[in-house]
Amino acid sequence: MSKGRLEAFSDGVLAIIITIMVLELRPPEGSSFEALKPLMPKFISYVLSFVYIGIYWNNHHHLFHAVNHVNGKILWCNTLLLFCISLVSFATAWMGENHFVAAPVALYGIVLLMCGISYWLLVKALLRHHGKDSLLAASIGNDFKGKISIIIYILGVLISFYNSWISMGLYTVVALIWFIPDTRIEKRIEKEI
Repeated sequence: MSKGRLEAFSDGVLAIIITIMVLELRPPEGSSFEALKPLMPKFISYVLSFVYIGIYWNNHHHLFHAVNHVNGKILWCNTLLLFCISLVSFATAWMGENHFVAAPVALYGIVLLMCGISYWLLVKALLRHHGKDSLLAASIGNDFKGKISIIIYILGVLISFYNSWISMGLYTVVALIWFIPDTRIEKRIEKEI
């Protein structure tokens, strides 16, 4: 099967998720900058989540640039990833509304963990479909970033019940790890051209 519809659908879903998240940011009643202070937890949550969705969109784009076709299993793995990413907007709103207390921060980490695992499953399905000698397999390598991210998410969830700010720091570290796009695929594709 062609990958075009999968990419177009994924782009649309991610755009809708970002739109839903920004709609949670409601302007304050007052007209001074002081009136914005109570919104800071929501805004910080939104910024981190926006970065995460941007990271997933960017890496999803690179991932599918390295493949030529998909199958039914890949479609379902991609749907699972989109489902998990769609939960980010709910976790973001709950966390920001409750000023980063333990349970919402833990849920946020669980959602990020679900996203990380579903992305890993998508990568594995693509690798199985395209083979160990494919451009994608050569580009992904041992996927250290993916593995370490899942470990950090688990730590963040567990630590959130002791100190939610450390957990937020760990979630931010993962975002920083992935913020610079994974250039392995770009470099491999440039070599092939």
